[in-house]
Amino acid sequence: MKDTKSRNKTVLYIAMSLDGYIALPDGSVDWLYDVKGDGGDNGYADFYDTVGTVLMGRLTYEEVLKLSDDFPYAGKPCYVLTRSLTKHQQAPHVTFTDEALSELVPRLQEQSEGAVWLVGGGQLVQAFMREGLLEEAIIAVIPKVLGQGIPLFPEGTPPSTFELKEIERRGDIIMLHYHI
Repeated sequence: MKDTKSRNKTVLYIAMSLDGYIALPDGSVDWLYDVKGDGGDNGYADFYDTVGTVLMGRLTYEEVLKLSDDFPYAGKPCYVLTRSLTKHQQAPHVTFTDEALSELVPRLQEQSEGAVWLVGGGQLVQAFMREGLLEEAIIAVIPKVLGQGIPLFPEGTPPSTFELKEIERRGDIIMLHYHI
């Protein structure tokens, strides 16, 4: 049985272009599909096995719905942060919330059966950084320059120092593991 006093870490696991974008201006991530990785899933399944709770912003959630007919995180508690709960009714496998991050994240860390994964997007990453809630970042650097798009760290993100823990090469992709 899980010790109820233990707290799980919050982890950002995300792909980024060489010029710092996580999506094209319209939110799409089609640019990720033709990258030469390790021939498998580039370590995603191993990471996902460590995740107990999934957390993302509403725009990221809407993009995830476009990628597949099946919701990819259906087996884990998934929270979608939104500023307007009235626009969102019940959705299978998802809890919509406008709860303050300073209250939501510690509660999820205590309840989760593994890491709390911050899926994205940039605005939510910025909010986590402002609140000091992000503990680790695993960033897959994709060898493409997009020239424009949605930045991983939008303007206004507080200055931060990351401590490099590990570098992995997966084909042409570089995985950077940071402690924050």
